[in-house]
Amino acid sequence: MEESTTTQDPRRAGGRPAGPGGAVGGARAPGGVLDRTDLRLLAELVENGRLTNAALAARAGIAESTCSQRVRALRESGVVRRFTADVDPAALGLGIQAVVKVRLATHGRDHVLAFHAMVQRIPGVLTIFHVAGEDDYLLHVAVDTAAALRDLVLEHLNVHPTVRHTETQLVFEVLPGAGILPRA
Repeated sequence: MEESTTTQDPRRAGGRPAGPGGAVGGARAPGGVLDRTDLRLLAELVENGRLTNAALAARAGIAESTCSQRVRALRESGVVRRFTADVDPAALGLGIQAVVKVRLATHGRDHVLAFHAMVQRIPGVLTIFHVAGEDDYLLHVAVDTAAALRDLVLEHLNVHPTVRHTETQLVFEVLPGAGILPRA
């Protein structure tokens, strides 16, 4: 049986009860503690984000309406940021992956924002990590040829006025980690 409280969520018209922690459906704000049902829903969605609401509810052992409310609350609170497909770059002919370390020459807000805008538009950039340390960014990129990797670095990154230095490391293999959710 699912936990519930009768605390009223002022954001909801009609006085519907809020779940534990004050959010409708049980989900909490980012950084808050999630209950076992929320964690179970997240684990199932991480495993297969295409589950129907009915299948997800059955796996979590809750009613479909409760499942729908909880997933909506997880999305609205920012716990679930988006649903997406995990596409293998090699299957699209992008068999060369690399991590490009980028060091900026200047760190003024306008320069950083200009770099963000530019790098987010470069075809082949999969993920951008803004990091602490000697380097400022790590870019995970996927391209079809060594020449395309060279061009990405030379024609997009090194010509940007804020970029002081780049270093490219080839990726031999991408392996999944343990993830952020405890194993059931």
